[in-house]
This record gives sequence, structure tokens and C-alpha cells, in this order.
Amino acid sequence: MVRIAPSLLACRFAELGSEVRAVDRAGAEWIHVDVMDGHFVPNITIGPLIAEAVRGVTERTVDVHLMIADPDRYVADFARAGADVITVHAEAAGHLHRTLGLIRGLGAKAGVALNPATPLSAVDEVVDRIDLLLIMSVNPGFGGQAFIPEAVDKVARARSLIESRRPGEVALQVDGGVDAETAPALVAAGATVLVAGSAVFGHPGGAAAGVQAIRSAVAGTSWSGARH
Repeated sequence: MVRIAPSLLACRFAELGSEVRAVDRAGAEWIHVDVMDGHFVPNITIGPLIAEAVRGVTERTVDVHLMIADPDRYVADFARAGADVITVHAEAAGHLHRTLGLIRGLGAKAGVALNPATPLSAVDEVVDRIDLLLIMSVNPGFGGQAFIPEAVDKVARARSLIESRRPGEVALQVDGGVDAETAPALVAAGATVLVAGSAVFGHPGGAAAGVQAIRSAVAGTSWSGARH
């Protein structure tokens, strides 16, 4: 099943609770919380207090994406805030194996994100310790960027890696430029969680319509390598 994870980076923060409830009612399975620190990426967004506020208005999976330097300092704060999934960047974690163990030890699922120029080999030694692999299809730091087409092939290779080591156990997420046009190719390549910001919260029909547009676009689409 493909899960849709609206990114709050694109929502109206003055109406945060209403925005979360709207995509919740529309059937979005995950709520994606983008955390940026102005160091690892050139932007500053939100912290644990916002994650806690999101947790307070939804029972959906709260999916925290840490685009921050030295993530070990903050994973406990986000776990206490109610994050179900905490994803760190391979490029930012000095001791990735230890960081993933820390996240799991706090009771959250552990994810690793890879920037567009980072090879899949960066996670080869930790595949057995992750619950999610996030392929960035834009360079992190800002919402509304154009989708990088080469990400589709990277997703396909990531799916092959997962299936060779831990079939059915690791979610494969894509973040950046995901919309009704790009989503079908990503799902066919093996993506199971689609992060969408502008395509949801910037949809002319509203956030719920944005979720439904992506849902309709991928209906009937599945990983092309799936066994029948």
C-alpha cells in the first residue's frame, strides 16, 4: 500500500491544527514534519514543540525528518514529543549506526535520508538497522523545488537493495517535488511513502483535494518488480 505523507513545511502555520485535521480526514496516513536548523541546510523551520502540537491533533503516524547537524542531540526531544518515525541524514550523522540505535532505543522507528548526490552505498552497512529509507528528489532546505528526474532510477535501485536484504520490512520514502505527475513513476519504481508539500497544501482545491489527487494518480500503480 502506498502511504501519503503531507509535508507541513507547505502548510499555513497560523492554521496548523486545521491543516493537520484536513489531511487526516482526507486519508493521509502519515504527517511529515520537516525540521531544519540553518546549518545542515540553509533554512530554519520548527522544533519539538511543533511536533508535539501535531501529535496532539492526530493519531496518524507523525514522521519527523531531521535536516539538522548533530542529530543525536535532539532525537530524544522529538521522541518525547511523540514522533513515530525519526529520520536522520546519512550526511549529517557522524556515527550513523549509533544514531539509529539511539532512535530505536527511544521507541521510535529509525530512518535514513540520502541527498540526491549521496550514493546508496552510504546505507549499505546499516540496512539491517533501519525501518525507512528516504530518497531525496530535491536538494533539502526549501519547499516547492522542481523534481529531479534521476531520483526515479535511484528509487528503483533502493528498492532492489531493500528486497535483497530485508524484503517487506523497510519503507521506501521519497521527498521533493512529489505530485500527481511524478508520483506514478515513483510508485512503479518501488516507493511506498510519498511526501508531498506544495502539491497538497498548495492545491487550488485545498489540502484534502491535494491528497486525493495524488491518491487517484497512483491508483492501480504498483512496484514493477513485484512478484505476482
